[in-house]
Amino acid sequence: MSSSTHEAMTAAVLTVSDSSFRGERADASGPAVAKLLKEKSFQVISTQIVPDEIEKIQEAILESCERARFVVTTGGTGVAPRDVTPEATRAVCERLIEGIPEHMRTEGVKKTPFASLSRGVCGIVGQSLVLNLPGSPKGAVESLTSVIELVPHVLDLLAGKTEHSAKSHS
Repeated sequence: MSSSTHEAMTAAVLTVSDSSFRGERADASGPAVAKLLKEKSFQVISTQIVPDEIEKIQEAILESCERARFVVTTGGTGVAPRDVTPEATRAVCERLIEGIPEHMRTEGVKKTPFASLSRGVCGIVGQSLVLNLPGSPKGAVESLTSVIELVPHVLDLLAGKTEHSAKSHS
């Protein structure tokens, strides 16, 4: 990884959970995701818990994108009525990257059929990448692990570094 890419590898983690927001349940997913990001050389500049409310999620994503190049949400991607993270994410993203969540689900169903119920999306806000992960710590970490190696390349492309090298195709 080049040093210019390394400098740009800032991340923010947003946990979307009514019960954690109200302090009724400890947030296990956010810390698990932050730990993995740090292990993969990301500088985690913020972590936050927000309720399952579209407007609050949108505000948190946009605010995080002003400070971090990679914004990861965990929670609110299922089929329950209050699972609205994908809708909030779609509303603020300029473009979606369908292949990343497709890949997460493809890898996830190898471990549990419930992975196909995840409605998480991935998209672009300015030069930041936003990725929705499932709410369970295990599901969030496994999903992120399946695509984390793509993120530095996406961040380079978003920053305008579009030259291709022989290494990038290996």
